[in-house]
Amino acid sequence: MVEQGHNWPGYAVVAAALSALSALVAVSLVFSAAPAPADPVPVGAGDVSVELANLEALPVKGRAPKTGYEREMFGPAWSDDVTVPDGHNGCDTRNDILRRDLVDIEIKPGTNGCVVLSGMLHDPYTGTAIVFQRGRGTSRAVQIDHVVALSDAWQKGAQQWDDLTRRNFANDPLNLQATSGPINEQKADGDAATWLPPNKSYRCAYVSRIVEVKSGYGLWVTQAEHDAIARVLTGECGASTGGPAPPEPADGTSPAQPPPGEPVPFLAPDDGPSVYFPNCAAARAAGAAPILAGQPGYRSGLDGDGDGIACE
Repeated sequence: MVEQGHNWPGYAVVAAALSALSALVAVSLVFSAAPAPADPVPVGAGDVSVELANLEALPVKGRAPKTGYEREMFGPAWSDDVTVPDGHNGCDTRNDILRRDLVDIEIKPGTNGCVVLSGMLHDPYTGTAIVFQRGRGTSRAVQIDHVVALSDAWQKGAQQWDDLTRRNFANDPLNLQATSGPINEQKADGDAATWLPPNKSYRCAYVSRIVEVKSGYGLWVTQAEHDAIARVLTGECGASTGGPAPPEPADGTSPAQPPPGEPVPFLAPDDGPSVYFPNCAAARAAGAAPILAGQPGYRSGLDGDGDGIACE
């Protein structure tokens, strides 16, 4: 029966037609299933729009008085007793951030993977590479910056916080960035209206972090700070608000930025601080430990391994 069907004179023509029709249907199905290509979306445009919206949601007020501000109001330096990421992990916050931000790191044996002995920082603030070597006179070449400075936060809402919130803020990884020691000292407690990273390619990310931190903690901005952030987001980040650009500062200048140079390590000062702790127990009781070389209370007698960090 099968062979007889194949021998039918019209079989070849019908078979060829059916084959062509099947191919046509298959191609049609393939093309109809494929969605039309979407218009390209600029990378990061959505994020910048979100940051602009978050910026506009921040309250704009003047600075509160700095009265009552002390570093101790935000808890012991680099406390692990916090509820933000990496809190209660058995390691101080400074070393947590060094492990996060440095590459090619060497960990000190016997510290449960905590203490960083050496590494390389590709510093986003300066665009330079900085060698980190733990030790007296070298540890401070890499410092940890509070993106939103503690005293800035104090004057823009943090005075009303409880102790845990201030301690969390001081140790929140979102608000911390390893950077060049000299650059960190230069920034001091400046906000975006008075200081921006010398590396212009990082300014977009930098001001975005400020907005995220201040949004998350309910802090406000001054008008000058708001306008400085908006200029970066609408200019260097490539976003558009659809309205006029934020005004330039009254004197027509932007925050003064020195040309990025090769960072140099800090040298620890000679002993003889104005604050004296007879031992590390006293330093811890005062909430001062750990003490970095150059900070009040540091002396070599408290720094057993001579790495520039006393009472670890």
